[in-house]
Amino acid sequence: MKNSNITQMSMARRGIITQEMQTVAEKEGIQAEELRQRVANGTVAIPANPLHRTLDPIGIGEKLHVKINANIGNSETTSCITEEVEKLHTSIKYGADAVMDLSTGADIDNIRMAIINESTIPVGTVPIYQSSAEVRHIFDLTADDFIGMVEHQARQGVDFMTIHAGVLRDFLGLVKGRVTGIVSRGGSLLADWMQHHNRQNPFYEHFDKVLDICSRYDVTISLGDGLRPGCLADANDKAQIGELKVLGELTKRAWERDVQVMIEGPGHVPMHLIEENVRLEKEYCHNAPFYVLGPLVTDIAPGYDHITGAIGSAIAGAAGADFLCYVTPKEHLGLPDSDDVRTGIIAFKLAAHAADIARGVPGARDRDDELSRARMAFDWERQFELSLDPDRAREYRAQTMPDKEFKESKWCSMCGNKYCALRITNQLLSRMEG
Repeated sequence: MKNSNITQMSMARRGIITQEMQTVAEKEGIQAEELRQRVANGTVAIPANPLHRTLDPIGIGEKLHVKINANIGNSETTSCITEEVEKLHTSIKYGADAVMDLSTGADIDNIRMAIINESTIPVGTVPIYQSSAEVRHIFDLTADDFIGMVEHQARQGVDFMTIHAGVLRDFLGLVKGRVTGIVSRGGSLLADWMQHHNRQNPFYEHFDKVLDICSRYDVTISLGDGLRPGCLADANDKAQIGELKVLGELTKRAWERDVQVMIEGPGHVPMHLIEENVRLEKEYCHNAPFYVLGPLVTDIAPGYDHITGAIGSAIAGAAGADFLCYVTPKEHLGLPDSDDVRTGIIAFKLAAHAADIARGVPGARDRDDELSRARMAFDWERQFELSLDPDRAREYRAQTMPDKEFKESKWCSMCGNKYCALRITNQLLSRMEG
């Protein structure tokens, strides 16, 4: 690839509306020029590595629909290429806007290439995972190894990467009083490396080299929150906020090089602190798109953290977060399978949609209103078509209704015919009109 800046931000600042911008504008129902301006000022990112040939681009950020990401990828103990590609297809089928390949086990390169080659949605990674997987211990890596992996993955066609450049040596002492310390895998690996070598974070120290790579391949930097809180007790503490301020400084440096940026956020946050968290990110990071993991609003839900995360995501999205990273029922417990991926995606699609309605995104409620009219008319097939998971809706109705009544009956098994409020109301309204 030529050593030139071909980023969406560079094009936007030169007044050029790219094909990706045009596509995103049409999806969002806005003028392409309006979108170009937002890309130019950094409030919208379009992750679109030109080497990702199958990509159908999306926009993330200001005044756009809230997007969701699905994490996939193998571990040291679980999954293979076939299973990860199946998770990708599940993610796309049920509406994920992006996926991240977080593989840490065997055959990482082949898994990633299989995902990129078959993915129509943006693909993200955390380069330090693969760097660590290729050596006996994180201590064995050099600064050049960390940066080299960023370029390696950029050449594969990765659209956005989590770079934990804000975890500084000065912050490590701040985690001593935490309940759960450092819960970010990337953050903990870097902290271990820095403490062992008595050196600064290589991603921070060599951030200009990272920007060189990202400008050549138009990789969007997702500035990782390596010190995000892993429990309610640690939310909004000095370590988290200190890192967030550094991410704001790095955002400005990236924008000076026309490199697109997103900011990653927590984590675990009590409901009453979520709005403050979003406000601080927008303030410190100059309204860059905000990408949150959850946040989970309670710590006592192993097996149900897709629910606690979706609650937090809906609140965060309504408050201004732009990109929601899903959580599956297996969060904190194990590597999710395809069914877990489906469950997590639906939960967070609901959160994103609820946030769109709360934010007043034009047309966000149209689908709800249409489904409600179909419900009032007992148009079961239309209800299925409009639901986020038509297969599950059909499955549940089929479990309790005879075949001949599946599409024709004016009630469901919850109330039956006699107690169906909608049937009674329809009759009432008919008599009133007569």
